[in-house]
Amino acid sequence: MVPGSNFDSGSALARHRLDRTCGSNINIHNRPHGTTLTHISGSGVRYTMWETVAGVSVFVVVATSVIMVAFGIVYRRRCGRAATTNDLKGQTVVITGASAGIGKEAVRDFAHRGARVIMGCRNLQKASKVANEIEASTGNKSVVVRELDTSSLTSVRRFASRILAEEHRLDVLVLNAGIGGTAERVLTLENLELTMATNHFGHFLLANLLLGLLKKSQPSRVIVVASMIHSQLKTLDIENLNFTKSGTFWSTRAYSQSKACNILFARHLAMLVKDCGIAVNSMCPGMVATEIFKKSSGFIEGYLYRFMVPILGKTPEQGAQTIIHLAVSEEAATITNAFFEDCQVSDNATNLVLDDGLAKKLWEASEAYVHLQPEEVHY
Repeated sequence: MVPGSNFDSGSALARHRLDRTCGSNINIHNRPHGTTLTHISGSGVRYTMWETVAGVSVFVVVATSVIMVAFGIVYRRRCGRAATTNDLKGQTVVITGASAGIGKEAVRDFAHRGARVIMGCRNLQKASKVANEIEASTGNKSVVVRELDTSSLTSVRRFASRILAEEHRLDVLVLNAGIGGTAERVLTLENLELTMATNHFGHFLLANLLLGLLKKSQPSRVIVVASMIHSQLKTLDIENLNFTKSGTFWSTRAYSQSKACNILFARHLAMLVKDCGIAVNSMCPGMVATEIFKKSSGFIEGYLYRFMVPILGKTPEQGAQTIIHLAVSEEAATITNAFFEDCQVSDNATNLVLDDGLAKKLWEASEAYVHLQPEEVHY
């Protein structure tokens, strides 16, 4: 301690060292008596702040990942399964969109049960490879591929004409092909919006064209693969099914509208053939890790679903179970005009798609869009 002052040599040495460490950012010699040192350097504070932000970000990412993985595990464990051991020997099944995903797994199951399976697919090379693989694994040599692009009415008519010429019976028709949606409105050569053409109009036409053979083969079944994403659609404008009104198209709406149309179309078809020995039902396979959204260009469909669904969703084999249940089980043969999830009747369909009046209007509008001819009507 220097006599006559409150300054000691130890404190001076400490301040000198601090000055050397912190440079000119802090002037501790001129700070008011009694104050405390709270600021060391601006760069130090910034560094500490970014450390905190980075730490919080890592924690959020890790926590979210853990929650997603846990949800996926629970979701997959709770999914329904087709429990029946019935075989399909002597029966013929037509299934669209059969070269990948749940369609491929359904074909595998049908072939294992002894059915003659006709795969309606756009990519013949890919589908033939799948058919050969399934034949080799099941020993069933009656898995055949036929060219079908459900976005093209011409292709649908050509496919149906070949089925009617070559097949003597049709026990199960599975309308499964679909796309996730496009970022911009795309029209087919027949001037139909691509998502609606692929997911709804093509299948609507195909069911009508094959209805006579289904009636001849009764008891028979029609299974329409829809989705719970239909719940995002709050209204259906029958006059705008093709999204001709300006500003009404976006990819998610197109996909959800097509799936709502799947359920409505199935409802009206079920009513038309209720006394013909044909069970008609729609179903949701659940959230399934398939390639349906890989070619989609919308943000939600093309990116978000693509990365999240493999973690959260079912496997294709699990997703195919409700299709298999509806095609094979004795219980499903006695149920018509219902919506299924996880191998059981579901009450999750929205009021919009349960509106029989709307279903009739959609049917009539769809007949006009696909130019259904009098000779193509079998109800």
